[in-house]
Amino acid sequence: MIDLYYWTTPNGHKVTMFLEEAGLPYRLHPINISKGEQFALDFLKIAPNNRIPAMVDHAPADGGAPISLFESGAILLYLADKSGRFIAQDVRGRNEVLQWLFWQMGGLGPMAGQNHHFVQYAPERIPYAMERYVKETSRLYGVLNKQLADGREFIAGEYSIADMACYPWVVPHERQQQKLADFPHLTRWFERIGQRPATVRAYELAKTINTTPSVTAESRSVLFGQDAKTVR
Repeated sequence: MIDLYYWTTPNGHKVTMFLEEAGLPYRLHPINISKGEQFALDFLKIAPNNRIPAMVDHAPADGGAPISLFESGAILLYLADKSGRFIAQDVRGRNEVLQWLFWQMGGLGPMAGQNHHFVQYAPERIPYAMERYVKETSRLYGVLNKQLADGREFIAGEYSIADMACYPWVVPHERQQQKLADFPHLTRWFERIGQRPATVRAYELAKTINTTPSVTAESRSVLFGQDAKTVR
């Protein structure tokens, strides 16, 4: 059994997409990040960076003590290795998946996240910052569109954790001021993944957890402006 500590963010959706695809049994523990539940001491023992998602596997492959993990990319890779699914088993295919997984973790996620912050949430509108991150998000969409331009169905050939990592960060494309029509190959890929039954289940599950905006006037002080003093 896997305990998944989760909230309805792109990084949270990555892991529910995998678990629904693989059919692995799991228990969902909502961590309402708008209310500061990510700072609870019990959660910090699993996720010292006070971010979701985090996970505890009570039946690791080595038969030993439970394994806890934080960081969505690390969780996806662990689950792929545990199940033997959604990552190529040959060295070339595996590394193609890994480079696109890391591309999402180091590029698409952080840049789109800054886009969300400055365009949607920042109390002061800063034109330079908004333009910087909207353009960089556009560039990254272009990189992904080019990767898919040869007609491949998925980023690294077969459906993989690279696709699961990237898809949730494209779902809010309108909030990122991106037009999918400008990226036809990405659009084809996006629509295909959105129609997968496991993707539908993952996003329907999210609706049962949270139907309110993640960021409100009251939650801004919880979500933004943290520094070293907030590390417990």
